[in-house]
Amino acid sequence: MEQTWRWFGPDDSVTLAHVKQAGATGVVSALHHMNQGRAWPEDEVLKRKKLIEDAGLRWSVVESIAVHEDLKTRTGDFKNLIEQYKGSIRAVARAGVKTICYNFMAITDWTRTDLHYKLPSGGLALRFDWTDVATYDLHILKRPGAEADHAEARRRAAAARFAAMSEGDQSNLEKLMIDWLPAREFVYDRAGFQKLLDVYKDIGEDGLRANMIAFVREVSETAAEEGARLCIHPDDPSFPIFGMPRVMSTAADARALMEAVPEPASGLTYCTGAFGSNRANDMVAMAREFGPRIHFAHLRNVTIEEDGSFYEADHLDGSTDMVGCVAALMAEEDRRRAEGRADAEIPMRPDHGHLLVDDIESVRNGVKVNPGYSCIGRLKGLAELRGVMRTVEAFRGGRLG
Repeated sequence: MEQTWRWFGPDDSVTLAHVKQAGATGVVSALHHMNQGRAWPEDEVLKRKKLIEDAGLRWSVVESIAVHEDLKTRTGDFKNLIEQYKGSIRAVARAGVKTICYNFMAITDWTRTDLHYKLPSGGLALRFDWTDVATYDLHILKRPGAEADHAEARRRAAAARFAAMSEGDQSNLEKLMIDWLPAREFVYDRAGFQKLLDVYKDIGEDGLRANMIAFVREVSETAAEEGARLCIHPDDPSFPIFGMPRVMSTAADARALMEAVPEPASGLTYCTGAFGSNRANDMVAMAREFGPRIHFAHLRNVTIEEDGSFYEADHLDGSTDMVGCVAALMAEEDRRRAEGRADAEIPMRPDHGHLLVDDIESVRNGVKVNPGYSCIGRLKGLAELRGVMRTVEAFRGGRLG
């Protein structure tokens, strides 16, 4: 697998020099400052590409060309937005960046309730806590009908937690729920968030799935014309929250899209953390089933707790068999080589590393580090994954055992 690294652009505190020192050869990046629905200009794409190549690296994957909410709801100026999206696909593909990751999550991107959850090791991880989500849903947002989405035990726990919260605690929780994400081009206030929740409630799961399929059919034609590959990222977490419909959370969801849009240019971002947050997903089985359509891999692990809460674990620990996942992806690469596929090598990146060692002090001293994207935690994850890859190669080559 091609070892890549997410880089948020010139303002990222983790530099391209750091990426090279980590041993990655590819970069995953996007023009986040231009993600307002307009087509990315060719000169801006080439400028980003030159920065990466001047550092001795390759721009391997675009993550992400944002999908505007009007495209998900098929309202407003969505027809023009589709044409603008096609323009961005053409711009990056003609610059030689042929793999494009995107997501179709309603309203939010990935959702966590704690960005600095302290692990027994002393490192800090991202965490999703169901009691926190219920506390916000029931007592701060006060979403109509929210009670039906939370079992009695969770409602009691949420009431107790809310009673102990200060106004500052409530404000911090709301920020985590609705108005932050690294490199996102907009934020929501409470009223705007609830208004969009109402829109998606009316659309429902079937409606959102139909909208997703319609969008992917249109843009995958452009991708195929340009020799590019689109790869949809799963919902994160891969189960419903705030009553929002989810259409890319399970193997059945992925299967439905792959069958509805059989064009090879339409594929999957195999994220072991997002799909892995849902106990129903067998990540090794999914790698084998969807292997031919996996165009990109996010490799990270989560530990799922009894109530479904989870935190980001070490890359080789947690609830997912990471060794099995890597072995399955590498077997898929072998299959592609035997077929003569030009895209035999699957780009992967270590995702959501822990905040460790000097990076903890950097954050305390005011250095902006995107949560989940600190240097040392991802460096550790990449080293561990690289070790797994080398070991799998050795076993297959008969050098071990």
